[in-house]
Amino acid sequence: MRIARRALLTSIAASFAAPAVMRLAGAHTPRVTLKLHHFFSAVSCGHTQFLVPWARKVEAESGGRFRINLFPSMQLGGGPTQLFDQARDGLADIVWAVPANTPGRFPKIEAFELPFVPSRRALVNSRAIQDYAAAHLQDEFRDVHALSFSCRDRGVVHSNRTVRSIEDLKGLRLHVTNRLAGEAVHALGARGVSVPIPQVPMAIAGHIIDGCVDPWDIVPALRLHDAFKAHTDFAESALSTATFVLAMNRAAYERLPRDLKTVIDNNSGQVAAGMAGAMWDREAKAVTDMVRERGASITLLRADDVAQWRTATAPVIAAWRREMKERGIDGGKLLASARAMLERYANEPEPQANGPPPASEPTRLPEAKIAPQPQTRPPSQTPPAKAEAIATPKVEPAAPVIRHGPRKELDIPL
Repeated sequence: MRIARRALLTSIAASFAAPAVMRLAGAHTPRVTLKLHHFFSAVSCGHTQFLVPWARKVEAESGGRFRINLFPSMQLGGGPTQLFDQARDGLADIVWAVPANTPGRFPKIEAFELPFVPSRRALVNSRAIQDYAAAHLQDEFRDVHALSFSCRDRGVVHSNRTVRSIEDLKGLRLHVTNRLAGEAVHALGARGVSVPIPQVPMAIAGHIIDGCVDPWDIVPALRLHDAFKAHTDFAESALSTATFVLAMNRAAYERLPRDLKTVIDNNSGQVAAGMAGAMWDREAKAVTDMVRERGASITLLRADDVAQWRTATAPVIAAWRREMKERGIDGGKLLASARAMLERYANEPEPQANGPPPASEPTRLPEAKIAPQPQTRPPSQTPPAKAEAIATPKVEPAAPVIRHGPRKELDIPL
C-alpha cells in the first residue's frame, strides 16, 4: 500500500510538472529568420499594404517560429534587375521581383503584358496569372520556389493633352514600364521612353518626356498629378500592365521543417495573389478620387472607344506570337489560356477602400520587422557571386525580440 501511495503521488507531481516542461521546451523551439528583399521604398503601398501584412500573417501562423526581416529599397545591394538571381543564388531568402526587368528571359509570362489583354483590375489580373503560372510557368521559374504571382492594374495615360483617340497620342514621348508597353505606344503613333522610375520627375522637368503610361499607384510618389492635368483611363481591358513574382530560394524552402513549409504553402498562391491584387485596386481607387478632387480631367475610354486602339496594337501581339514560335513555344495557346483565366475571374468583387483585409488574412497580427540597413557595398555595385550568410536561413533560439533600426529609402517612394 505504501508503494502504491508513493507511485500515486509521483504521478500527480509529474502531471503538474508536464505543462511547465512543455512551456520550457516551446520557449527553445528554433526560430527561422528569413530576409525579404525588394526595390519598393518602405513607404510605398506595395511594402506597407502587401509585403508587411503578408510577413505578419506568416509570422503569426507559425506561432512565432518565423521572423521575416524586410529589406526595402534594395538595402541588400544590387539593382532591381538582379532580384530574381538573388533569390536563385541565395543572396536573399525571398524577393519580390518584376520579370519584365530582364526582357526576353521569361517570355511566357509576357502574355499578361500584351496590349488590351489584361483586365483594368489588379485583383482579376493577379488571380488569373496565378492560375496561368500553375499551368504554364513552372519551367520558366524552376530555379526558385515561386510563392506567388501577381499583376498590377493598368497603365493610364498621364499628360497635359486630353487623349480621346489615337490621333491625340501622335508625337507624344511617353514613359513606359516594359518593352511591350513601348511597342504598343509606338504602334499608336507615340514614342515610348524607358527611364528608371526615380528619374521620371527629372525627365518631365527636362522635357525629355511629355507624359507617362503608368498605373495610378505611382502618381502621388512621382507627383504626376501636379505635372499633368489630363489623364486617360480604360474602362475594361488595359493598354499595359506589369507582372510580379514573389520568389523564395529553393534550398531555403527545402530546409524548412514540414510544419513551417505548410505555413509558407498556406500563404502562397491565390492567398498572396489576392492580397497584392486587392492592394493595387484599393490604391488605384484612392488615387483616382484624389486626382478628381483636385480638378484634373479624367477621360474614361470604353470598349467602343478603343476599338481602333486594339486594331493598331494587334501587330504587337502578332510579333510576340512569332517570337514565341521561334523559341518553340505556342504563343497562341498561351494567349488563349491567359484570356480564359482572366474571364474566369472577371466578376471578382471590388475590394473595399480602407476596408478589412481579405477573409484569409487575420485582422490583428504582430508587427513585422524591418531590418536595419547592413553595412555593405553601395547598391550600385553588383553583389558577389555567393553570400553564404544570407543564403541560409538563420536558425536561432526563440526570444521576444523586435528589432528596429535605420531604414534606407529612395527619395521617391516607388
